Amino acid sequence: MIDRLLGPADPEVSCDECFAHLDEYVDRELLRGDAEKAMPAFAAHLRGCPACAEEHQSLRALVTQDAG
Repeated sequence: MIDRLLGPADPEVSCDECFAHLDEYVDRELLRGDAEKAMPAFAAHLRGCPACAEEHQSLRALVTQDAG
């Protein structure tokens, strides 16, 4: 709860940036397994932004469903 109030310690990413590159993040997450390391600002944003986190989960579910 405190982390959400303080915001991310890493450089911040806006919701617009997050939505613009979310597909890249999900691809890295699923194909390479290094999304959080390669894109730490995005990972921090997803932890702190419920709207973007929901979009991330939806896109990830869609991609894994299509792959399966």
